[in-house]
Parts: sequence; structure tokens; C-alpha cells
Amino acid sequence: MINSVVLMGRLTYEPELRSTANGISYIRLQIACDRKYQRSGEERKADFIDITAWRQTAEFISRYFHKGSMIAITGSIQTDNYTDNNGNKKKSVTVVADEVSFCGSKSESGGANPAFSQPAPSYANADNSDFEEIVDDDDDLPF
Repeated sequence: MINSVVLMGRLTYEPELRSTANGISYIRLQIACDRKYQRSGEERKADFIDITAWRQTAEFISRYFHKGSMIAITGSIQTDNYTDNNGNKKKSVTVVADEVSFCGSKSESGGANPAFSQPAPSYANADNSDFEEIVDDDDDLPF
């Protein structure tokens, strides 16, 4: 059986890190994903998908993502049945995130990603003394 979901969208509100009574960190968030198909002249529509992340994934999201951030999520769908306060039976559907990734540009995230905060090393002034010339003496090879 397969239960795998891949989503990309924008956070609809500021994520807030919480923890269970046992000290396990979790975060609940919602992302807006544009629908692929709209009829001509129809207003653009989006689906709002509830996400739950646990432990290090939740801490990562709370540290680097904010309302409006573009995020990619892989995970699985989880459904729960419950009875509301009025005695009505309800069903909730959420995605449990296994992995999350950055999707937006550096300017969109406000430079929040520390991996992009340092410039790439430059080798313009590299010293060639560490390299040795390769001599092509493979004349006896059959190919």
C-alpha cells in the first residue's frame, strides 16, 4: 500500500512551535496550493491543506519558515474520525510531514536560510602548483 504526498505551497499563517506533555515538539500549519485548472474567466482558486510536523522537522519549520514562505513537503495523509461538541460525527484530514524543503528565492525568505548567507568560495587566484600534468601514454589500449 502507498500513502505518499508531495506538496508545494505558501504558509497561510505564522507557524508556532508547541510541545506535547512528554516534551515532543510539533507544529501545525496550513499551506495554500494553487489549483492547476480553472475555467476561462474564473477567479484563481487554491486548496488550503493542513499539515502537522513532529520533532526536528517541526523545529526546522519554526526556525526558517514564516507566513507567506514557499515550502515543499513530502509526507503521508492521515485521517481521524471524531464527534464534535454537538454530537455530530466529523472527519479530519491532515498531511503528516516527513521532509520539508525551501522553495522560494533568497529574497522571498528574507535571507532566512543560513546556507545561503555566505558567499561561495572563489578560486580565481588558485595556485596551480598542486596539480601535476597527465601524460597520455595509453597507445597500447585497444579502444
